[in-house]
Amino acid sequence: MIQPVLGIDISKTTFDAALQISDKTTHRKFENNEEGFKQLSIWLQKNKVKTVHACMEATGQYGECLAEDLYQKGHGVSVVNPARIKAYASSKLRRNKTDKADAELIADYCQREKPALWSPPEASFRDLQALERHLEDLQSMLQQERNRLKSGMRTQLVIEHLQSHEKYLEAQIADTKQAMQDLINTNARLKQQRDLLVSIPGIGELTAAKILGEIRDVRQFESARQLAAYAGVTPSHFVSGTSVHKKSRISKTGNTNIRRVLYMSAISAKHCNQIVAPFCSRLLKNGLTPMQTVCAAMHKLLHLIFGILKSGKPFDPNFLLNQCLTP
Repeated sequence: MIQPVLGIDISKTTFDAALQISDKTTHRKFENNEEGFKQLSIWLQKNKVKTVHACMEATGQYGECLAEDLYQKGHGVSVVNPARIKAYASSKLRRNKTDKADAELIADYCQREKPALWSPPEASFRDLQALERHLEDLQSMLQQERNRLKSGMRTQLVIEHLQSHEKYLEAQIADTKQAMQDLINTNARLKQQRDLLVSIPGIGELTAAKILGEIRDVRQFESARQLAAYAGVTPSHFVSGTSVHKKSRISKTGNTNIRRVLYMSAISAKHCNQIVAPFCSRLLKNGLTPMQTVCAAMHKLLHLIFGILKSGKPFDPNFLLNQCLTP
């Protein structure tokens, strides 16, 4: 018997659900809150559905509570990259875009593609990610206020307000950084993983905390290549026939936050990491541009991060040499 699937199109206040049982699809809209989740369960029961494979797009925090509610109730849940749904819609030559149509499209995608099942992260990893992203927001706001102060503003009251807000944001940033480290230091697993990451030249404590917040649980990735794809730093090639040979670049189809964190670490690792530095030097000699070598360094760093977190062993610059010398 084919398992029923539930396509969910999430928005801030509501979500549209398309229930597909065999060839029959039914639709209903719910409030995106606890009462809406209860009504969804009642609706599924009325349709004689005990368990369902629910699928939704990764849309930040809007869908997290619903995904966790469905998971806790024993349903299978898949949270997929919106780019996959968009590509699937293009392959179907879809012309209409409504919430109902999107939910039905996601249900159809789930039925045909069987996406991997999702499980909620541990609370500590979720909290670390929330703090890390809050820190990014605070730093962005601080830079905006500093830019305004440097813009030639002459009105004294406005200048005083900007300076006051600048000091407030600086204090909030310091508090958030400390909260991230306190959270890690009070969690044995996070502390162990942080200590492993900082053993990699080019990665400091704050960067390690940000990486852990975005990767969450490394056990969800089967390989370093899968982690690199999640971050969007895998090479993207464009070759067609004998005349079209565009330069390769990173795909950027993945987690933007990881790429932002890795960028500065990669620049540092190009100079101080005993594995990344010679690797980048070879690439430069082979004709790659400085920016291409930075992207390659990001990719190499992710492979190191994956290997170190999976093995539980700190960075060893002589690892490859030792492997070759092992009888």
